[in-house]
Amino acid sequence: MSEAPIRLLIADDHPIVRDGIRGMFTADPRFEVLGEAGDGAQAVELARALLPDVILMDLRMPRMDGVTAIKELAKLGNTARVLVLTTYDTDSDVLPAIEAGATGYLLKDAPRDELMRAVHAAARGEAVLSPSVATRLLGRVRAPADPLSARELEILRLIAQGTTNREAAARLFISEATVKTHVLHIYTKLGVNDRAAAVAVAYQRGLLTLDNG
Repeated sequence: MSEAPIRLLIADDHPIVRDGIRGMFTADPRFEVLGEAGDGAQAVELARALLPDVILMDLRMPRMDGVTAIKELAKLGNTARVLVLTTYDTDSDVLPAIEAGATGYLLKDAPRDELMRAVHAAARGEAVLSPSVATRLLGRVRAPADPLSARELEILRLIAQGTTNREAAARLFISEATVKTHVLHIYTKLGVNDRAAAVAVAYQRGLLTLDNG
């Protein structure tokens, strides 16, 4: 007796990408494409209505992004496995998606056979990570970020309040150049490139809370 096909939902804001993915899977009897969504909100609606086994989810979409959609599905108790399929593999993309509950994370340049295997594995509830993402996560585990110093935490709190380097320098009675140096150290330790990302990662890691941010 043959196994029932794996039921798929495709969520991506680019019609050409959706067409390519759909064509790949509809040509294989082991899969059944139930529907397509152009944004995260539509993905949540269709997942509730169609009950797919696996959702291929892009991350950066209008109206509702992929991470928010994954969180919404978890809140609703939807049992579909979410396999992120995106072009981005930075910490600020990977970590929130995994934390939100994604079963796997693949890049769009993955070979066809790898994608097929990943969907099968995701349907079984197995974690699936592209090599670059796996390397990034392992690096995080093996080499945890340096802790921020008391002064760096102080400056980070000021950044979260929207304070400029000059204003922070005046408040802390240090030079603006010293503040800039501390900010660069903060970026390096948190693995970010700008103030907004630093604040976001700090909240994720509990370095800032709503009380002290």
